[in-house]
Amino acid sequence: MNLNNIEVLLVEDNINDAELTMRELTKNRLANNLYHVSDGEMALDFIFARGAFENLRTAGRQLKLILLDIQMPKVNGIEVLRAIKSDEFAKSTPVVMLTSSKEDPDIRQCYEAGANSYIVKPVSFEGFTNAIKSVGLYWLLINQPPGKM
Repeated sequence: MNLNNIEVLLVEDNINDAELTMRELTKNRLANNLYHVSDGEMALDFIFARGAFENLRTAGRQLKLILLDIQMPKVNGIEVLRAIKSDEFAKSTPVVMLTSSKEDPDIRQCYEAGANSYIVKPVSFEGFTNAIKSVGLYWLLINQPPGKM
């Protein structure tokens, strides 16, 4: 897989949620170039082409979408979001918080840090798959991102 062709980055430490998300996006032909990392530190390394991704990915390659959980090992999702939105190049990448937290402080912090959307993961299988499909349809097909900056 050429990491420079990745369009969607999924940052999720729960392997079951990650597999279900990836399956729904690919099944509905919404994201063929999807990559998964399981912690916030790996997410930052991938986005900024450093660490393990330094020679595998070109710095500055824009993603179409980042799906980001809040409760992550090493670096939490809110810290990852702040790093993305404080970077001149990466800040235009849509970041959708996909999390189990319904807590108002989490929601508020994410929007204040620049989240483009905040979605609480539905508990039911059908609810979860419908939510992922809707997210993919909107952010990958309907949404119009800015041109190259």
